[in-house]
Amino acid sequence: MRIRLLETLAECRMVAQLEKTVWGYTDAEDVVPPPVLVVSIKRGGILLGAFDDGGEMQGFVYSIPGIKDGRSTQWSHMLGVIPQARGTGLGAKLKLAQRAQAIDMGIDLIEWTYDPLQTVNARLNFAKLGVVVEEYEENIYGESSSPLHRGSPTDRFVAEWHVRTPHVERRLAAWGTPPVRDGGIADAPVVNPSHDGGRAIAPGRADLTLDARRVLVEIPVGFSDLQQADARLALEWRFATREIFQAYFRRGYRAVDFFTSADRGRYLLDRNRVIG
Repeated sequence: MRIRLLETLAECRMVAQLEKTVWGYTDAEDVVPPPVLVVSIKRGGILLGAFDDGGEMQGFVYSIPGIKDGRSTQWSHMLGVIPQARGTGLGAKLKLAQRAQAIDMGIDLIEWTYDPLQTVNARLNFAKLGVVVEEYEENIYGESSSPLHRGSPTDRFVAEWHVRTPHVERRLAAWGTPPVRDGGIADAPVVNPSHDGGRAIAPGRADLTLDARRVLVEIPVGFSDLQQADARLALEWRFATREIFQAYFRRGYRAVDFFTSADRGRYLLDRNRVIG
């Protein structure tokens, strides 16, 4: 698989077609159109495509230039991989290529949104890439025509990837090896101990008053399937975790890690910790 910068209008049209393939969009409003792609990459955006040996695009990653606290950043708007190439690590390779390009441009921070109830994305973002999160956005994209999003508010974490920090370097250096974590994490209290909900675990009563330095927040594994099988339970998880994350972020906690067991994932929230 070859990953390279995309620069032409024809290549941007290929990306727009992949958007429809990856997310199943039926509304043109949801697709970033080729003219917008081509103009933004001429003024500091990053658009990378992954191609197989036959020259077919298998995935892409796209970010636009931004400003945060007076410094230049990149906002990573889309990362898409065709269904046949999922599970191959291509998404992670695209993120690493994006990071390398950003560093070459003198950028220290890349941000993006993702659904905090998607465990696969959470593992990639925290365990492999080393992001941190302190911002939760309610229904940021509104109603989507994608079947992957339909029926649930598009609540999102804002992931901060401080690409030059030792924390990120350590996570990248440990890629492919079992993560080594502080043994004390197991003693952190769980904000919302889950219980059997039938098709999947159900959220327990949340304690929004915990004052430990570190706390754990549980989510179900397989949220996309849950949305299709039990929309009511999926919405229950959405609203329950929304309340938890917003409450703890307001109190100075940040999400700094994520790990899974058989049927649930757990976010580690840490208060007043500087990630270096």
